[in-house]
Amino acid sequence: MAEKLISSKGQLQRFPLNIKGLDEAMEGGVPRLSTILIAGTAGTMKSSVCFNAIYKEAERGGNVLYLTLEQSYVSLLNHMINMGFDFNKVDVTIVGSDPAIIKKKVEHIKESKKGHIILSDLGSLRATIKGKESAANWWNIIFRIVKTLKDDCNISALVIDSLNALYVLTNFKDPRNQIFQMFNSFKELDLTTFLISEMPKDGSKYGFYEVEDFLSDGVVVIQLVDRNRKVTREINIAKLRATNASTDVFTLEFGKKGFEALYGGKMPLV
Repeated sequence: MAEKLISSKGQLQRFPLNIKGLDEAMEGGVPRLSTILIAGTAGTMKSSVCFNAIYKEAERGGNVLYLTLEQSYVSLLNHMINMGFDFNKVDVTIVGSDPAIIKKKVEHIKESKKGHIILSDLGSLRATIKGKESAANWWNIIFRIVKTLKDDCNISALVIDSLNALYVLTNFKDPRNQIFQMFNSFKELDLTTFLISEMPKDGSKYGFYEVEDFLSDGVVVIQLVDRNRKVTREINIAKLRATNASTDVFTLEFGKKGFEALYGGKMPLV
């Protein structure tokens, strides 16, 4: 679907990341239907930040899809339960790639009165891919799943965790051109899309092929910083279209109140 032209700023809807302090620094959240790159080194809670955002969307009654290509859905859910997410407030459905099974799951999702977090992991995808499909392009398989759930369940948000894992699975013969086509596919789906990208430790690039940040509508960067014998997480908005966003660097913390971005432009209290 083509991008829609708005007539006033008030028409631009926001998708909050539910990080107190950071949402306020970007006019309430990222623009809905945008593609956002969440870039960071290992251990920066990229997955947790993305899960937090879509969990809150499901709490509001929406249906969302989380594709985890690096860990099993059991591992992911155990981690989120340990962080304090309450799965009595939302429904969780696991899907693979078998159209018949997806169709049955869709009926269950439609009947539910709660918002749904739909999970698919590499294991469940492999278990349902048979014959010639096993040699198919993984991106085509994933896109088919996403489009089916968009059309049938009206999912509003998508997380792909991670782009680096997808690149390992997908045999890109012309990476830059194929990634460009992939990003266009996200826009055609009319979803708020979060793409997790593993950054090198030196922070020299946001994406493996160094085009992901250019193609994204927004880039949120999370880094580990050594300070006074303590490692802290810092988060900043490197880019965000259609938004008057702060370029300040915040300390990212997680506690009983959830995620908070603290001490913008200042040294954290130690």
